Amino acid sequence: MGRVSQAQAQENRRRVVETASRLIREQGTQVSVADLMKAAGLTHGGFYKQFASKEQLVGEATAHAFAELGRQYEGGLDRHAGGREAAQRALIDTYLSVEHRDSPADGCPVAALATDVARDGAGEEARRVYAQGVGEFADFLATEDQDGTTRLCTLLGALVLSRATKGSPLSEEILAAARAALTATD
Repeated sequence: MGRVSQAQAQENRRRVVETASRLIREQGTQVSVADLMKAAGLTHGGFYKQFASKEQLVGEATAHAFAELGRQYEGGLDRHAGGREAAQRALIDTYLSVEHRDSPADGCPVAALATDVARDGAGEEARRVYAQGVGEFADFLATEDQDGTTRLCTLLGALVLSRATKGSPLSEEILAAARAALTATD
């Protein structure tokens, strides 16, 4: 088998980072390199041609997940005529939905990676990227009346509890209660 072109190597790396971003949100950072590479449609042996370590990949995959989240809420600002408040409302509705609860691989990295990052299972770069992403997300959620960190904690707590109680009526009650609390007007 011949050498891979530089363009193909870049495409392979992009594919591995995107795949890892989804898999670590779905399965956690303990997912094996072999499973990541298989899911990306590449051989395990090619991993170390692209990455110095699994920690490096987890850091890049975490950054990719937060970039996706950022595009979602920044794109909401462009899509909603009501500006920031309408974009925040749409994001809250999406975040606290059954679809988001049931799709961690495509969901918020704040919820999906919190325990792995807290246990040092992700590495220092992933922890740095995670903290930065959490701060930026909280900044987006801030309003004149509500602190963004508090709003993010409500979103995160509700999503995690809803996922943990999935299959019971409580799961959807949690989502609805948090949605009502975050979108109530004075």
